Amino acid sequence: MGSFPSGLRHDYKDAPPAAAAKRVPRWPWVAAGMTTPFIAAAVLILVSTGSETAAVPEIDDLSRAADPVVFANTPQTGFEPGISDSGLSGDEIRMIVGRGDSLGQMFRRHDLSLGDLDEMVDLADAAYYLRMLNPGNEIVVAHQEGRVQSLEREIDDFKALRIVRTSDNFSATLIERPVENRVVGAHGIIERSLFEAAQDAGIADPVIMKMAEIFQWDIDFLKDVRAGDEFTVIYEEIWREGEKLKDGVILAAEFMNRGTPYRAARHTDADGVVDYFTPEGRSVRKAFIRAPVDFTRISSTFDLARRHPVLNTIRAHRGVDYAAPTGTPVRAAGDGTVSFRGARNGFGNTVVIEHGGRITTLYAHLSRFGDIRVGSRVQQGQTIGYVGMTGLATGPHLHYEYQVNGVHRDPQTAVLASSEPVYLADADLVAFQAAAAPLWLQLDRYRPTQLRATATY
Repeated sequence: MGSFPSGLRHDYKDAPPAAAAKRVPRWPWVAAGMTTPFIAAAVLILVSTGSETAAVPEIDDLSRAADPVVFANTPQTGFEPGISDSGLSGDEIRMIVGRGDSLGQMFRRHDLSLGDLDEMVDLADAAYYLRMLNPGNEIVVAHQEGRVQSLEREIDDFKALRIVRTSDNFSATLIERPVENRVVGAHGIIERSLFEAAQDAGIADPVIMKMAEIFQWDIDFLKDVRAGDEFTVIYEEIWREGEKLKDGVILAAEFMNRGTPYRAARHTDADGVVDYFTPEGRSVRKAFIRAPVDFTRISSTFDLARRHPVLNTIRAHRGVDYAAPTGTPVRAAGDGTVSFRGARNGFGNTVVIEHGGRITTLYAHLSRFGDIRVGSRVQQGQTIGYVGMTGLATGPHLHYEYQVNGVHRDPQTAVLASSEPVYLADADLVAFQAAAAPLWLQLDRYRPTQLRATATY
């Protein structure tokens, strides 16, 4: 059966930088920050405090509706109050930072004391957050006839800066803003593409991409996915005051690929290292990932009798081409050492990595290189370059090769070298299995009955 397209919506272009803020002579340090660049494959995942595989209450019925099913509301505790309307003496002014705004300009507009601003910006805990402002930031100032009594500035969804007047100066404190972690679950069945199925299930793209990262050592999501495959994701949503802020971490997931189930749950060890493990306590990580680029379409497969698209001659194609927009990050398939970095004939900009065990991988037609050089040690998943069309290429793509003892192997079907499996042991294993048990039960509710007792690993 041919490869199944992922259907990913691509947008790898960074947002253009904001225009430089007009400088005010007395306040050169308060220019509004630049617009944050956006890259589709990147999302901010925030880890909640406490156990990463917290128990999930039993649910009588798990609907397969388009919206994720809420399993539990688990508010975080131990936080100080955040920005509020109460407790501010005198008059109150709420200011929203606009493009090009400076704090000095905003103080002038509202006839607030610039001398007070001088004193506040000298506070060690406040200086950075008063100098680095972004459009849309909210700043709340309580004052009496222009003299500042307090200032509160939201830093992000989880932190705020509070400055209050003392008897002789000001004091600054960073406070946590109370949030609520809701555990939700969703299930999808693939008909056309993974991302369309995720949309139908109410799962955001970043969540489904994180799920694919969990299973990337076993499933090539560019080749192996088929119509009829199913997936289930149990993950956190971060809420505050009845408003969803963003999606959080994946607690557990399962992907049913051609009838074979793969499942894993999140665990944080005593050193704070986060990984995903199978029900037996084995890490999902292996020596090589199946595909060195994220969700794109395979434009040319391994073929020893392929007609070259530029030269129009029969020429062996000893690798796989992954079509992707120029600038898409290219990742090292495994740990190793860079043995070549430069231009190579028709391959254009090329990187070759030696992985040990007489295994090498090659990455060609790159638009530019990552922060590597010959002799650099690279880790699996590290960005080594970016998709391009240097050399003999008809369009932007990555040409990827996998060799063992100098012999080319099809990267899509080769039995990839495996590292020694890593298992949880002793207390870590006991803690993981106890915390993950209710998560497995939630995943089981979506499984066909005949598969509920099976295990892949």
